[in-house]
Amino acid sequence: MRDAMGIQSDTTDRAVPADGAATADVVGAWRQLMDRHARTVSALERRLEEYGLGVSEFEVLERLAAPGNEDHRMQELADAVHLSQSALSRVVGRLEADGLVERRICVQDRRGIYACLTPSGRARYDAARPTHRAVLAETLG
Repeated sequence: MRDAMGIQSDTTDRAVPADGAATADVVGAWRQLMDRHARTVSALERRLEEYGLGVSEFEVLERLAAPGNEDHRMQELADAVHLSQSALSRVVGRLEADGLVERRICVQDRRGIYACLTPSGRARYDAARPTHRAVLAETLG
């Protein structure tokens, strides 16, 4: 359906140009965002490597290290760190093999599995956090 200005609404009721083409400004903004993201992730990967962590591993540790969040249901954690269930399972498996995280069965719902931060995981996170923040300040500040 088109309005008086020739703008067609999509299924989510956002206005889109009648021809469906994105404007140069939107495409430019998208490319800048993707470039900034790629540079930041690349810098984080290089610097976190000295702690034996990748970006995804650090993000999982950071979510678990938040006050009152030492354990998370795997499904909720996957959503929080923007990973698929299978990708999160691989990340948690690596962290578990390093003794940084352990999986536990939910006592209320035996189908639920929690990822839980270990004391070694807390120590590794605490050691890597200043480097993580420094990289963010360098690349995004």
